[in-house]
Amino acid sequence: MKSHETYEPRIPRRSARHAVRGVDYQVNEWGDQGLPLLVILHGFNDTGASFQFFVDALVKNWFVIAPDWRGFGESRFRAQSYWFPDYIADLDVLLDLYSPRDPVRLVGHSMGANVAGLYAGIMPERVAAFVNIEGFGLPESDPDNAPAHYRRWIEKSREMQPFSTYQDFAQLAQRIRKRNPRMDADKALFVATLWAAEEDDGTVALRTDPSHRLPNPVQYRRAEATACWAKITAPVLVVKGAESNFFAAATDHAGPNEIDALAAAESVEIPGAGHMVHFEQPVALAAAVEQFLS
Repeated sequence: MKSHETYEPRIPRRSARHAVRGVDYQVNEWGDQGLPLLVILHGFNDTGASFQFFVDALVKNWFVIAPDWRGFGESRFRAQSYWFPDYIADLDVLLDLYSPRDPVRLVGHSMGANVAGLYAGIMPERVAAFVNIEGFGLPESDPDNAPAHYRRWIEKSREMQPFSTYQDFAQLAQRIRKRNPRMDADKALFVATLWAAEEDDGTVALRTDPSHRLPNPVQYRRAEATACWAKITAPVLVVKGAESNFFAAATDHAGPNEIDALAAAESVEIPGAGHMVHFEQPVALAAAVEQFLS
C-alpha cells in the first residue's frame, strides 16, 4: 500500500487533552460542541479515532466524542497494571466534563460496551440511551480457579512482554484486514496509523501499553454485571455482527434471565459484519444507531 491509498476522512477530527483521575486522556472530537452529544466508547486494543468511518457515515449533525481509554491510543500509560472499574470512573469524569447536567447517549463497542452497560446500571440517571455493539460480558468465573489465576498474573507481571512490531504500516494493515476480511484496504491502512507509531528504526509498534497484555488479577463476576444491567432504565439497542460469534457465545454462558433482558432490548443484526462492525459496515451501523436514537 502507498500512503495515498489511505482513507480520507469526510469530517475532520480534533484532539482534546484532559486530566482524568491522574491520567492524561486523549478525547477525539468531531462536529460543533453546540450539537447533540454522542459518546463513543471503543473496545480492547482499539482507539476512539477508529470510529472515523462511523462518524463520516452519520446523516444527522452530532457533536461526537470518543476517548482513548487509559493505556490505549494516545492516552497515557499507567505505571502499574489496569483495573477494570477505572474505566467506569474515568467515564463518569468525562461525562461531567462534556455534559454535566444532561444525560448522554452512549455507544459502546465490545469492552467499551461492557463499561457502558455497567455505568448505565450504576448511574442510570446519567444515561439517556445505550447502544451495545457486541458487548455481552464474559462467562461466570469459578472461584476455585482463583489461586491459579492470581499465580498466572504474578508470573506474567515479572517480565512484561511487548506487543509484536511490524515492518511498516502496510504490514499492520494487512494483519487488520486478515482479521476483518470485509474491511476496505484504505480503511485498514488508516486504522494502522491510528493503532501504531513509527519507531526510530523505521519499524511500527502498537501504541497500546504492554501492561494490557497482563491477565486481570480479579476474575470476572458475571452475577455482579447482571445486577448492574438490571438497573438500566435507558432504552437499549443491541447490535450484532451477522458474521460474529460473540452473541452466540454469550447465550452459551448466560443464564435465562440475562438472555430475556437482551431479548427485551431492541436489537439489530448487521449483515456482512464480524465483531468489528464499525470497520466492516460503518454505513449500516450509523443508520441503525441514528434510527434508534430518533
